[in-house]
Amino acid sequence: MRNFNMSGLLNILTESVNEVPRIEFPNLFDKSIIVNRVAFNLFGVDIYWYGVIIAVGVILAFIYAMHKCKQFGLIPDHVFDVAFVAIIFGFIGARAYYCIFIDTDINFFDLRHGGLAIYGGIIAAAIAAAITCVIHKVNLPAMFDVGGLGLLIGQCIGRWGNFVNQEAYGAPTAGSLPWGMTGTTIINDPVVVAKQAELDAAGNGLFALVHPCFLYESLWCLIGFIALHFYSKKLKTFDGEIFLLYIIWYGLGRFWIEALRTDSLFIGPFKVSQIVAGGCVIVGLALFILGKIFKTKKRGYVMYKDSEACKEKNEAYYARQKMLEEKAKAKKAMKQAGEESPSIIVDDEASDNEETSADTEKKEEKTEKSESNEENTPDKTEEE
Repeated sequence: MRNFNMSGLLNILTESVNEVPRIEFPNLFDKSIIVNRVAFNLFGVDIYWYGVIIAVGVILAFIYAMHKCKQFGLIPDHVFDVAFVAIIFGFIGARAYYCIFIDTDINFFDLRHGGLAIYGGIIAAAIAAAITCVIHKVNLPAMFDVGGLGLLIGQCIGRWGNFVNQEAYGAPTAGSLPWGMTGTTIINDPVVVAKQAELDAAGNGLFALVHPCFLYESLWCLIGFIALHFYSKKLKTFDGEIFLLYIIWYGLGRFWIEALRTDSLFIGPFKVSQIVAGGCVIVGLALFILGKIFKTKKRGYVMYKDSEACKEKNEAYYARQKMLEEKAKAKKAMKQAGEESPSIIVDDEASDNEETSADTEKKEEKTEKSESNEENTPDKTEEE
């Protein structure tokens, strides 16, 4: 394995001065990756890749949830309503968490500066979804199962927004990490600068490369999504199980990934994110075990999708949908018939006119014949 080459570092340093954002993985390939944070300009406003990537993740998660809802016995309209509310409050919660706990100097409404915090988003989205489920009388555990799978999709894709911004990376290494990264923003991080000074003092010609933590978390979420997607089809035994497994899986991944990061929030000697992640694993695992013990068929437990209440709701919903479709088709047919009717009326009127004129001609002929007969008949009075 080769070390970080000098030409690569010079590229980074030179481009940093010229303010052209670049990222390099020098132990993988020699080329620099140009990463402009701005995706495009809309009516004079810069739209950043960070927001675009997160939006793509949210949209794909939403599409998946709408496609998957039938498997969990949920009605598409209910999933749409809950997801819509959860997405809005999720963004608000993620932004609020960031502004309160991570960067208190950032204006909440200045979306072009600062970022989002996933924990705040998950907490706010979960509360909003729970309230919406209660209002619409939707099965909460089943809805959360779908939500857990959707969250893994959103997080897997959304983390690539951190790649573009050159953030959410880990501690610097001595340049031997095969997938170690650096960039025009990363090299100015005080922690990286200090590590580079240490390596320079050692005189070994190595350069500080950081852990791409965004990549670790993205891959972790991808693996979790694939595993839970197939698990939910055959192995799920109680409602809420998939969401609990999501909490456990994400908590485990976040705990070890957070240990590598240098931008964490601390409470004393402990990282807040690791405390939350550890708590999620413990609580999720405890509830999962209890569910496996008590929510079984032997104890008379029936999953929502197999319940009579679910079947009745779905039958009523799809019957109503079918009725609405038939009404729409009938309305469309009537509209098409209405567009064709004027020509039919014209044809009918023409045929009526033809019949009327023919009758008139016949009547006139009869009248003429009768008149001619009267003229030819001799007057009896005159003969007498």
